[in-house]
Amino acid sequence: MTYTKKSSVILLALLAAVLVVGCKKKPVQTAPPPPPPPAPTASLSANPDAIEAGQATTLTWRTENATDVSIEGIGPVEPSGSRQVSPVQSTTYRLTAKGAGGAQEATARVTVAQPAPRQEISLTDEQLFQQNVKDVFFDYDSYEIRADQQSAIAAAASFLKTRPNWKVTIEGHCDERGSIEYNLTLGTNRAEAVKNALVQQGVSAGNLRTVTFGKEKPFCNESNETCWQQNRRGHYVLNK
Repeated sequence: MTYTKKSSVILLALLAAVLVVGCKKKPVQTAPPPPPPPAPTASLSANPDAIEAGQATTLTWRTENATDVSIEGIGPVEPSGSRQVSPVQSTTYRLTAKGAGGAQEATARVTVAQPAPRQEISLTDEQLFQQNVKDVFFDYDSYEIRADQQSAIAAAASFLKTRPNWKVTIEGHCDERGSIEYNLTLGTNRAEAVKNALVQQGVSAGNLRTVTFGKEKPFCNESNETCWQQNRRGHYVLNK
């Protein structure tokens, strides 16, 4: 091989190499993947976070990147906002914010102080006596127990039988009309009438004492029928 032919071969080889390299397929340039959607953020607070039963507090929340926001016990809410609530007991409010980037929760605790239990007030013996033993009222110039006073007699007898050791004085009273002597007698008859009625219903006679004040100790001091009616009575006094 002559020098010229040898050079031609080398040149052809170089050209072929260049063509091979030049025809090699270039890599396809692909677009980078889009960034992931941002994750939601959420915050929830209560002001004040400690209340007494019956009071209200304000929940305030804020979210970002959320399309679905709800608070447990309240339901769906705006992405950000506030609302008054009045829990009856200590409650933890839980907010859930959901979006394309996932979900996020936030909580707020409201402590509810319950009122102290009411203390039962025990009635004194005198209060019990006043509640259960009512005066007996009479018609003018009469010591007969009226029909409408029988329930008062029955209630008094029922109560006094549960207190067999209590001693009671029955006072006979009259209105201002008539003489002192006449009304003292009428008062005695009224007190005895009440006593007899109680005894007939089972109250021990030994626990009952009678006294008359006639018209000398009136409950009302006006000269009219309304006032006189209040004075025509058998009045009880607890002696124990």
